[in-house]
Amino acid sequence: MGNRPNLLYMEITRENVLEVLGSILEPDLKKDLVSANLVEDLTVEGNKISLKVFVTNPAMHAKKRMQEAIDFNLKNKLGDDIEIEASVQGLPADAKKSQRKILPEVKNIVAISSGKGGVGKSTVTANIAGGLAKAGYKVGIVDADIYGPSIPTMFDVVNDRPTMLDIDGIPKINPVLSYGIKILSIGFFTEQDNAVVWRGPMAAKAMTQMFTDAYWGKLDYLLIDLPPGTGDIHLSLVQTVPLDGAVIVSTPQEVALADARRGVNMFKLDTINVPVVGIVENMAWFTPEELPENKYYIFGRDGAKNLAHGMEVPFLGHIPLVQGVREAGDIGKPAVFQENTPISKAFEELVSTFVKEVESIQDKK
Repeated sequence: MGNRPNLLYMEITRENVLEVLGSILEPDLKKDLVSANLVEDLTVEGNKISLKVFVTNPAMHAKKRMQEAIDFNLKNKLGDDIEIEASVQGLPADAKKSQRKILPEVKNIVAISSGKGGVGKSTVTANIAGGLAKAGYKVGIVDADIYGPSIPTMFDVVNDRPTMLDIDGIPKINPVLSYGIKILSIGFFTEQDNAVVWRGPMAAKAMTQMFTDAYWGKLDYLLIDLPPGTGDIHLSLVQTVPLDGAVIVSTPQEVALADARRGVNMFKLDTINVPVVGIVENMAWFTPEELPENKYYIFGRDGAKNLAHGMEVPFLGHIPLVQGVREAGDIGKPAVFQENTPISKAFEELVSTFVKEVESIQDKK
């Protein structure tokens, strides 16, 4: 046992190890590791301690902090000469569902994601939300794209700011309302012309507050416009809320499809395990306004559709590249609100397929 003064250190027993672990809080759940049932496979042999610990945030920085907390507390109470083998892992999706208590009145929470920027993810988010609202659903959007929050522009609320509500004595953020859709954007809390430099933990905290500190009320759908890519921020965010599904947006060309493939695989990770609602192929073809029957496949043909079939996930539909989509976004009225235009019909068909796939996922639970 080395020179371990008995008066300073606790005896190395399973019970004492659990007592020490019971003093360490899981930061998101605000519960200690033992009472939250986050410790598994604990073995104590001599001065060697092995265990597995789960955390709700699977991001690297969160797991590293927990690893450091376990090492520090165990050595502080049991002695510097103990050997610790601690495996820190993200909480499995089924366990996460039972732990999370936020957004209880929201029926379906769906993330809209893209492997890379510039593929029209926010445009698709805005028009799915608009199509759902047009069909009579209660809808909300969280614009979590910290690198380029564009939802306020697309709904003509750039100059609006959320108000505060008192809910049972607790101050809550009241989302901005546009076309009957509740909206919170990271853009509401920053100056439009100022670049924002975020570190991972700071960005994750800011985005988390849009869920935990806001009053969303009863919604049929809450859409989350994620930042492009598949980084640490995404892992933090998707573990903050019990996602029911994720949509991947891509253009047809190969460089975008490679990133879309990574996006699908991210949501299939064991620590995330979020069902993929489907893939949307945006900018599928170009149709000039003066030649409405013509289709020019500038970026390739059916790339995202073929990717969906190859990865055995649903294909939600094609969205053409037309000038009206850009114009609609710029004036703050999503194209789906147009009446009987080819682009509004394309988005309406996309929304119809989206609803069917989300309901199919819910039916399997």
